[in-house]
Amino acid sequence: MAISFSDLHTETGIKSLDHYLKGKTYISGDEITRDDVKVFAAVLGKPGGKFPNVGRWYECVSSHLAARFPGEAVGVRIAGQAVPPVAAPVEEASKDAPEGGDDDLDLFGDETEEEKKAAEEREASVKASSKKKESGKSSVLLDVKPWDDETDMKKLEETVRSIEMPGLFWGASKLVAVGYGIKKLQIMMTIVDDLVSVDTLIEEQLTVEPANEYIQSCDIVAFNKI
Repeated sequence: MAISFSDLHTETGIKSLDHYLKGKTYISGDEITRDDVKVFAAVLGKPGGKFPNVGRWYECVSSHLAARFPGEAVGVRIAGQAVPPVAAPVEEASKDAPEGGDDDLDLFGDETEEEKKAAEEREASVKASSKKKESGKSSVLLDVKPWDDETDMKKLEETVRSIEMPGLFWGASKLVAVGYGIKKLQIMMTIVDDLVSVDTLIEEQLTVEPANEYIQSCDIVAFNKI
């Protein structure tokens, strides 16, 4: 567009911008572009009610910047020029506008490497903070006791390992002598804490039919967070 940076310090410049934005949401149409951000940086503040098109556009761009840079919309820099906050109406702000010097500002310059890097870091930070925290895991050692010395311990272990559910992973096992010819099964398992309750596993899976044909009881020997 033909409106220069210095023009937007004056009521005449804002009036021209208001006329240009009639029927438009953004400078180039219905989608925000860098031109909107650059012109936004040149406007001293939200204009008064006599410029409704600029006021509506200003609110749209301001909301976009606030969403893209949460808590940092004020201070965003375009080619070295700080984006101004929502300020007093342009009629008042223009009284204190400096004379000259604005034409030297490269408001429409290309985005610098520092700006690109800062934008990438912000996006990475937002993604990291919004990423769901992974569930913790635990390593559990169980004692599984048979009814007597006649219990088939191979069948007992097969019964234990046949129990499957999301977040449950059976590990190494061994038979440990208890006395009077009776052995117990010691078995490791890894669980996803949010998915598996060891108490529920014992009460509703390991010590009820059909598992209780071989299993008399179960005890937690060790429970460690991974």
